[in-house]
Order: sequence, then structure tokens, then C-alpha cells
Amino acid sequence: MTGTSVRVAGSRIHAALPGHAVEGHVRPGFEAVRDAFVENFERRGELGAACSVYHRGEKVVDLWGGVRNRSTGEPWEANTMVLVHSTTKGMASLAMALAHSRGLFDLDERVSAYWPEFAQNGKDRITVRQLFSHQAGLFALDERPTRSLVADPDRLAEVLARQEPRWTPGTRQAYHAITLGFYQGEILRRVDPRHRTLGRFFQDEIATPLGLDFYIRLPEEVPDSRLAPLYPPRHMAAMFFTMPLRLVVAAMNPRSRFRRALLGSELPAQGDRVYARNQEVPSGGGVGTARALARAYGVFASGGKELGLREETLRELMAPPVAPASGFRDGCMHVEIRLSLGFEKPGPKHPFAHPSGFGHMGTGGSFGFADPHGQIGFGYVPNQMGTHLDDPRQVALRRATYGSIGVTDPYRS
Repeated sequence: MTGTSVRVAGSRIHAALPGHAVEGHVRPGFEAVRDAFVENFERRGELGAACSVYHRGEKVVDLWGGVRNRSTGEPWEANTMVLVHSTTKGMASLAMALAHSRGLFDLDERVSAYWPEFAQNGKDRITVRQLFSHQAGLFALDERPTRSLVADPDRLAEVLARQEPRWTPGTRQAYHAITLGFYQGEILRRVDPRHRTLGRFFQDEIATPLGLDFYIRLPEEVPDSRLAPLYPPRHMAAMFFTMPLRLVVAAMNPRSRFRRALLGSELPAQGDRVYARNQEVPSGGGVGTARALARAYGVFASGGKELGLREETLRELMAPPVAPASGFRDGCMHVEIRLSLGFEKPGPKHPFAHPSGFGHMGTGGSFGFADPHGQIGFGYVPNQMGTHLDDPRQVALRRATYGSIGVTDPYRS
């Protein structure tokens, strides 16, 4: 690799790049992931990033490098965390899956059975499964989410319960970009014996037992020195060439469904510090490491025994998604995307894993997923935001991961 010096001592790696340093380790056989990670800096405009992979329950890739803070030149370190936007949905939905595994709710029960006030305005027949699969028509709120509203779960619950579906639930899919996590969180508060918020439940039941550096509600005590600020795409015009045209048009139109669905997504970045503290936005406010994403998904990909996950729940996560009456073409994003139980599922348009897989990508390029068939947990997080729907940096890392276990097409393996 021209201009790059890579030194490997056992499984340890130090790669010297102009203005960058890449560190970490890969297990023998996974060197292609290291090479792809270095190439992201050389050829794909990477600034600072991390990538981690678990295979069959073991950590086989753990890489980080580049610049954490472009203004100061401070390096990305082993424990650097970054805001991952909608990749948070995957972590939140793992928490909901664990709650399901513990018998706290039934996916095919009506939401109103757990939350009677939810039945207002034509929502009495919506099931948990429909809501979690973005098929409830509740992709936006009439009252804009604000910091004060989100900080008051009781008042937020009243707003959520009053919302009227935009169309008959179960007939269409529309990406609940921010509202999904709020609805998940209120259901969890209702069914959890301790009435915890989704962020608290995730911390208590997944992050702490597994030792994850990931927060759905970033606490006050985390210093800015551990956080990588996000940097907007260098060439915004590239979106016209890298994203579907209808999605670009929807993103630019402030009155579009997509833009209305994103209201509240700005909250995690508000404040006088790198990211807002104590602001729980379960659909887009997660802050953490690639290692945490890979570890959490790796546990689920390997059966979830560390968390006592029931096989019934894992089967639900692995099952093919159930399409609404009008199919998987999304009413907000105007692309075909398969959504199920809070996760993205692999499909012909996005074959990121074996069909049994589940995960979520985030605006800017982050991605985490589980592949139970290949027993893979994958995590990638950058601070330089990209302009692709399926970012070429994580695509390169993902393909190298599968190539390392002898799989060229995971969707058909």
C-alpha cells in the first residue's frame, strides 16, 4: 500500500499514515480487514474511525485510528466514542428484544394492552410488531420534540398517545426515524417492573453485564476528551450522485415526510459540550465505540447465552420481515428497505448479511449488525460523515470480514 507502513507484531498493528496512526489487532486470517481499514484513510477520505468484529463469540478484529478532533489534531484512541445516529436503533432494539425474552411483552399483542392511553385516535388495533416494524403510520409527531419534552417522560407519553396515524396501520411502511425509540421506551416503562427508561434498561441489562462503552443516554461524567466530534460531509453535492434522487429531494424539502420524521434528531448534538448529556433519544442519540457494537451483536449472533436470551426471541429476530400491504418501499425514504422489530434486515437491495441477520446503519456511515448464520458481530464508527446510504468505508470492511471467513456473498451463503 503506497505511502503506508504497517508493522505487525503477533496480532498487534501499528500503521503509520500521513497525519494518522492506526492501532489495534487482528487475529491471523483477518488481515484483509486491517488492509481495508488502512485503505479507508488512503482512498476513501477517512478522518478518524474504529472497526471491530466478533466471530463465534471471540474478538477477531479491533482497530482504531486517525484523528479524533480535527481542530486539535488529537488522535482517535482505543476508548474514543462517537455519536452513531440511527445505528442507535439497533442497540435500543436489542434491549427491547431482551425485554421480550424475559416475557415482559408479546409482539403480537396490541400496544394498548400495555399502554391503554395509546388507543386514542385510531391506534387501538396497532400491535407491538407493527409499531416496531415502522408500520404504524406514526413516523412524525404533531408536537415537535424539544429538550424539555424529551426530558419529561410522562409529558412525552401524553404527546405520543395523542398522535394520530398518518394512514391505516399495517398498510404501509414509513421510517419512524425518531419516534420509534420514544414509543419503544414508553412501552418498556409500562412493562418493566422497575419502570426504567429504555436507556437505563440498556445500561443495566446489556451494557454493564457485557462491559460495553455505549450509552443511549450519555451521562454527565463522560469527559469531552473521550468523544469524537462529528464532521459534516466534505462535498454535500455528492449526495446527488450517491443517494437515490427521491431520497435526496425528500431530505431537502422541509415539508416532506422524511424531514418531519427527523425532527428531534438534532437534540443529541445540542449543548455547550461535544454532545448533549442526559438526553435520551433512543432512535438516534447513542454514543459509543465500534467494539461495543460488535460485542453486543456478537453475543446475539452466538445465541445470547451471556444475557439469558431465549431461543424464541432469537428466532423472531432471525425470521424474514413481514411486509405491509403495500410492500417494503418506504413512505418516508422512497427506497426499498426491509425493517423488522426495530432493525434493518438484509434484502436484495441491501444484502449486508445472511437473511437471518439484523442490524442498523446510521447517518454518516456507522453500522452494526449480527449475523447468526455466520456468527458475526460487526461494528464500524467514523467521525467524518459520508454521503452514501450504504457507506463505501463500511462496505469495504464488511466484505473483508466475510472474505476472511471464506464467504463472498453472505446473503446467499
